[in-house]
Amino acid sequence: MKTIDYYYSTRSNFTYLGAARLNALAKKHSRRIVHRPILLSVIMPPIGGMPFDARPTMLRNYAMNDALRCADHLGISLQREPIHHDGPVELPSGIVIAGQRAVTRGEAGDVDLLSLKVLEALWRDDRDIADETVISELCEEANFADAKALIVEAMSPAVQAELERNCREAIMRGVIGAPTYFVEGENFYGQDRLDFVERALSKHASPK
Repeated sequence: MKTIDYYYSTRSNFTYLGAARLNALAKKHSRRIVHRPILLSVIMPPIGGMPFDARPTMLRNYAMNDALRCADHLGISLQREPIHHDGPVELPSGIVIAGQRAVTRGEAGDVDLLSLKVLEALWRDDRDIADETVISELCEEANFADAKALIVEAMSPAVQAELERNCREAIMRGVIGAPTYFVEGENFYGQDRLDFVERALSKHASPK
């Protein structure tokens, strides 16, 4: 099955705004999403970018207002300033990687749904996605049989090393922010580019 490489931060509001639509596009075009969570704090400095909390207040406010406009246009509920916006990234990013590994091993579970639920928990419901109890509930909702084991795997050295590797690969592949999607090697940055992602998927559709 052909793939869509998906680089994103599990704490990104713009990633959240495009997540459900990406899942739908992948199903429509029979593509497997390859989840590659990244840390924006790691990938931004090498490309001359500025971490969100280091940006001027005016720029931060504009970005949030723009996200709210997009949410309204899409009919998606978005918290303006969730209290859990800032926090550890190891567990919410690691759980997606661990979920993807579990599915690859043949275990039950929907990693696309799990990723979406992590983003929804933060940006729609203002839940603490660094809390193991919250993550355990999300794993169960995404039909993973053993949430406790998945959380242990998420925090393992192997999974955290994969998270670091994703960051290095993102820099090498020209990722400039989250979310970024790759279709047949072509880079699309931003949830507002999903129309172009869909065009690329249609262009590269397998003959029936």
